[in-house]
Amino acid sequence: MIDLPGAGFRSLGQPAARRMALRADRQRGGRAILVHGPSGAGKGEFVDDLLALAFCTEPDASGRPCNACRGCRDGRARTHPDLVIGSPQAWREQRGTGESIVAAARRWLLDASGAPVVADRRVVLIESADQAGEAVQNALLKTLEEPTDRHLFILVADEPARLLPTIRSRSQALRIGPVAHAELARHLVEARGLPRDQADTLARLASGLPGLALGYADRTDLLEWRRRTQTRLMDLLGRGPADRLEAVRDLLDEAGPLAAGQPAASEEEPEARTPAAVQRAAAILVVEAWLALARDLAVAGAGRADLAPGTELTPDLGSLGARIGPERLAGMIRLLERIVDGLRDNAASPRLALERAMLSWPRTGS
Repeated sequence: MIDLPGAGFRSLGQPAARRMALRADRQRGGRAILVHGPSGAGKGEFVDDLLALAFCTEPDASGRPCNACRGCRDGRARTHPDLVIGSPQAWREQRGTGESIVAAARRWLLDASGAPVVADRRVVLIESADQAGEAVQNALLKTLEEPTDRHLFILVADEPARLLPTIRSRSQALRIGPVAHAELARHLVEARGLPRDQADTLARLASGLPGLALGYADRTDLLEWRRRTQTRLMDLLGRGPADRLEAVRDLLDEAGPLAAGQPAASEEEPEARTPAAVQRAAAILVVEAWLALARDLAVAGAGRADLAPGTELTPDLGSLGARIGPERLAGMIRLLERIVDGLRDNAASPRLALERAMLSWPRTGS
């Protein structure tokens, strides 16, 4: 075993995924890797590590990725000649006149299956694989069914359950999840120069997700919007149906400018975001903030306010959660989870979905 200065993974945490990736690299066989985890977990940084690992030319496997060779540098920069990157959005944009996205994806997969030029294998990276429709996934499955030693497929997904079971069964799943609070807070101090107390707060608000924490550090507007939204939702706990339904429009309007910059949630959406697509993305942002608040209320109400990031909004979060009760909060959490799934599948009207949630939001003292 060798010890090279600067060698190793650069992403935060993920010890289990690291071990599995290193073990798979030593086998160097034809296969597919599924990198999955919630949005903001740092999947992109982990994929950069995988690309460096795949293209590293260090002879001793124990020293990979060395982060010093040309293969590592080009892999991390995503400029290696044997790296091919695709996504449902890219296939949609690359369609020829009259060509369907399925045909475009098949054409891309055929081109991607070519022989490597420099390295001993070609790496095919498919981002947002879970946003592909069933027909596109079936085209991908045909490629995965005939693996070769000269190709490595890396699929990236927020929600692996949206992938075909046959794709999941042919892929080695590497889950990217939350990072220990102390490690993430330290990273925010070092990477963004934040004061320690602010880094602690952001790490808690992000629930240990590095990408989300860095997003809050870089976009104070997003953080302030989340605080305002959750404060408004807590205020609505004590209000009646009329006030709640009126608040839906305001919540969607305030989230709209933030949602306009979000990636498309469906492969059917055009590159230019339509008003309907922006409203759906805005509703998803609202429901995700709402879901985080409901979970914090449940945790704090159970006596573990130290595990609830929302305590920064009010020191009474625990007593408020206890007054609502675990059963009503659990029911609300399940409802919000179903609503956000429906919004992502384009199976629910944003306004009607939020109105339904508003009428189900528990009333304090009722």
